[in-house]
Formats: sequence, structure tokens, C-alpha cells
Amino acid sequence: MLRLRSRLACCTAAAVTLLMTAAMPAQAGRIEDIKTRGYVRIGVSLGGEPIGFRDDRNQPVGYDVDVARQLAARLGVPVRFSDVSGDARISMLRANQLDLVVANVSITPQRARIVDFSIPYNAAGLRVLSQKKARIRTLADLNGKRVVVGRGTTASAFLKKAAPQAQFIYADSFSPDGVLLLLQRRADAGIEDSSLLDYMASKYDQFETLPEMYGNTPIGIAMAKGDPALLAFVNGFVADYIRSGAYAANYRKWWGSKTAPPALTPSCQ
Repeated sequence: MLRLRSRLACCTAAAVTLLMTAAMPAQAGRIEDIKTRGYVRIGVSLGGEPIGFRDDRNQPVGYDVDVARQLAARLGVPVRFSDVSGDARISMLRANQLDLVVANVSITPQRARIVDFSIPYNAAGLRVLSQKKARIRTLADLNGKRVVVGRGTTASAFLKKAAPQAQFIYADSFSPDGVLLLLQRRADAGIEDSSLLDYMASKYDQFETLPEMYGNTPIGIAMAKGDPALLAFVNGFVADYIRSGAYAANYRKWWGSKTAPPALTPSCQ
């Protein structure tokens, strides 16, 4: 099912890209701009382990950071990171402040109308993390509870439909901001990417996760519209990343050697 969802989202994004690109004037090639500049500007979200965070030396690390570094190496230039989350991931692309975003961005038809997406390089669903003492067992139990959500995220949109009576507490980044609210017991629960919350639940004994995962959503590398050459280059990188075994190795590096990475296909075919 996850592989089917990934293919559908990939092809939906590709179809929207073709339609939108045909209606737009051609822009200067960004690959040439990147190489002339001498570095690539990539947005990553450093709001939570293991997707992206800062190590003891304050350096960016995590699954997405590794992907971004490999992509920069493929381009043959150093990378300069910007920490982005929520709405900023898309707005900075559109304002030409970033060349690419590798920041756990779910591929949706709405987003595919305003940015281009690569084929999926990762996939995840949403999960609920809660205080054990809150005794939250279902989505309905979130109604009336204080729930942390990332501003402008897929999780926020989902919860508005699933538990409209929840008391929303918006955080610019779920970790550390949302996690801190939970640690201080200023929130009863949070909803975010399943891979992040599974990881957090394993670190803090006061938390537990609901067993259900909501939506198996493919995640892509985002870029501004209007440059088919850059899109083809990034798609080629992701395809090789999956085929070569680098995807499985990187996933197990961050989620454990016994973890089964979500099934991905290296093309839209």
C-alpha cells in the first residue's frame, strides 16, 4: 500500500509539474547558477531527531542532513544549510532564498501546484505522542486536550478534521519546542511525523504513542518550479540513492539496524 501511495503521489506531482511548467516562462538554469555561485543552498528541518537536529558541536546532523550532503556531493559543490520548518520550507524556495529543500516535506497535490517535487526519498505517516498519564487511546480522546502541532504542517490539517475540538498549541518546530511543552506537561499530546515520534517515545519514559499510523505519505525533495533540468537531476540522484542501497543504509543508520525502511520505487513507472 505504501509503495502504491508513493507512486500515486509521485505521478500526481509529475503531472502537475508538467502542466504548470508548460504555462510558465523558462527560467535560467539553476544548476548552472549553483555551480557558478560555488555552493548549494539547502533547507533542512533541524527540529527533531532523527530527521534533523544539531549535535554537541552545534552541527546539523540527521537522516535528511545526510541526504542533503549526498545531493550536494552529486552536484560537486559544498552545501550551506538553512534551518526551515512549516510554511517557511515552501516560501523560502519561492523567494529564491533556497535552491532545494530536504526537510521532511510531504508530497501533496496542493503543494505540487506551487513547487516541484522529486520522486520520494522517504515515506512516513502521522502518529500521536501523548503523556502516559493523559490516558489517550484514540483520536477522539484528543478533543478537549492540549495538542502540540507544527505550524503549517500536514499534521495540523489532519487534526483539524480528526479532532476539531482539540486545543491546538502551535510550535514552529515540534522538537525542541513541542517536545519541551510536553516535557513541561504544558501539553497533553502532540501529532507529527511517525518516525520522529517513535524515536522520541523511545527516549522519554513519560511518553507513549498510539499504535495507529495515519496516512502513509511519501516525502520528496522540493524545489521552485520552472527548471526541468534541475528536477531531472534530483530525480536521477534519488533513483540512484534508492537503487544503490544508500537509502536502506541511511535509514537503518538513524532508526536502527533492525528497522525495515518503507518500500520506495526509484521511478514513477
